[in-house]
Amino acid sequence: MTDTTAIDEKTTRWAAAGRLARWLLGALSLVGGLTWILFTTHGPTAVLDLTVGVVFAAAGLVLLMPHRIRLPRLIATIVMTMVAIAGTAAGLAVDNERAGSYAYVIERGFPFTWVQRYAVADNPVDAERLARAAHWTVDLVSLGTSLLFWAYAGMMLVVIAELARRRRA
Repeated sequence: MTDTTAIDEKTTRWAAAGRLARWLLGALSLVGGLTWILFTTHGPTAVLDLTVGVVFAAAGLVLLMPHRIRLPRLIATIVMTMVAIAGTAAGLAVDNERAGSYAYVIERGFPFTWVQRYAVADNPVDAERLARAAHWTVDLVSLGTSLLFWAYAGMMLVVIAELARRRRA
């Protein structure tokens, strides 16, 4: 005896797990984005922090409301992946160097610095020389956050394109 019932995508366990994951990621992104805006827009990088918070909050809303904004899955996946990789790689061009009393730090990455090298020495000249010769270290949490930011930026581009296509139709 065989069961010939067709499997509906909306009733499978994997679909339910995907909806739960999308909901959790959307809720965390929305709350995280709004919290980021509230806590960081009073600092010296207010425009950058506001942009990061808005991207996370808007992406959270998109993930929480798939019934309002239906995105083509394949196109959204491709664009999000490409923008995440390209944005994170382009962020390496942003160079930030800081020198303290006897420390020298070189950081790269945008909007979050995720690659750095540094050194501490008895004087600033030796600290800079040692830092430039040191190995790069990677902060995986900041790298993941940067990748997520750029993926969300790509998703926002797909949302804008989809809304423009709807308006023309």
